[in-house]
Amino acid sequence: MDERSLHRLIGTVIAPERLEDDCAVIPCGNLAMVASTDMLHETTDFPTGMTDWQVGWMAVAVTLSDIASMGAAPGQVLLAVGLDRPQRLRGIMEGARDCCIAFGAELVGGDLDAHRELTIVSTGLGTVAPEYLVRRRGARPGDVIAVTGPLGEAQAALAGYYRHRKELLEPQPRVREGQTLGRAGVSAMMDISDGLALSLHDLLAVNDCGFAVDTARLPLPAGVPEDEGRALALYGGGDFELLFCVPPGILPVPGVEAHVIGEVIAERTVLADGKPLERRGYLHEWGS
Repeated sequence: MDERSLHRLIGTVIAPERLEDDCAVIPCGNLAMVASTDMLHETTDFPTGMTDWQVGWMAVAVTLSDIASMGAAPGQVLLAVGLDRPQRLRGIMEGARDCCIAFGAELVGGDLDAHRELTIVSTGLGTVAPEYLVRRRGARPGDVIAVTGPLGEAQAALAGYYRHRKELLEPQPRVREGQTLGRAGVSAMMDISDGLALSLHDLLAVNDCGFAVDTARLPLPAGVPEDEGRALALYGGGDFELLFCVPPGILPVPGVEAHVIGEVIAERTVLADGKPLERRGYLHEWGS
């Protein structure tokens, strides 16, 4: 069973619509509060060679990226650290704090425990005016499909194409862009860290329409052969970009780098260059 199969199981226990987005949405006076939590493990989520500071930065960045996908402004972050070695704590906490500061959030506390494998749980809260809240559901035929930046760079860095690997080890969540796109009137949006193909199938699961992309329009990772770069752009995980749908005529949005890669279609399918696009990307998997 993979992660998304288990999500469907959870949907038999709590309201399944609660599972559709990158964040839970909670009424909060005149605003909507969004809440997200992410669990990261050293062996599966932190590439070899990361500093403790980078580990802390990434742990916060994944949660801030979820908040950005809802069009929300980040507020507070809690960090629970299952620590394998005590001497790692300062670097991790400083990286988490610095990521919060860089994107307008505040690290306010958390929990600490001893673990055999370094495990970090980051929980973030954000707020947004209800009229600017963006969900995964809402795409309409005729909308254009776009992404906020190059795809496949994290996997290209993992494969050794980039010397400094900042694209992989110090991801930059699109917090400002998410808020700007929400105010501009995008119809659907999500974080793309599990890969473009898988993310398009996630949108398919909650919308009554389909998605067709033109791979010639994908913003490919620099310095990678074209065929490999296209595969990384479609299926590689670790990119902290936003995938969104928007009615024609709204783009360009000032201050947002946006690459149009396709259009929303009436048929409920996901196509690349007119052919079915494989549902493949980064998935947590468990044995049976």
